[in-house]
Amino acid sequence: MAWIVLVVSGVLETVWASALARSAGFTRLVPGVVFGVALVLSMAGLAYALRTIPVGTGYAVWVGIGAVGTAAYGMAVLGEPVTTARILCLVLIVGGVVGLKLVH
Repeated sequence: MAWIVLVVSGVLETVWASALARSAGFTRLVPGVVFGVALVLSMAGLAYALRTIPVGTGYAVWVGIGAVGTAAYGMAVLGEPVTTARILCLVLIVGGVVGLKLVH
């Protein structure tokens, strides 16, 4: 159960990071509220998962999911450049996250 919560929390990290970008410095209400709610839920889920998953592994997986998700969102929705180097780097992050899960 902790791993499922950790993955959902990592996805919520993508949500809050994306909402933060959309909030335009907290000048837009809805993205600002989405940011706050997703941030609290993401942190609460991480805290729950870290009860049974070692902090180094859990935090790295959480950040990795959030980083890859946010970068993918930026490329797919916000028009950020999609380059071979960026994709390769994201694949390396995913490989590291999977590796951490496998050695856990």
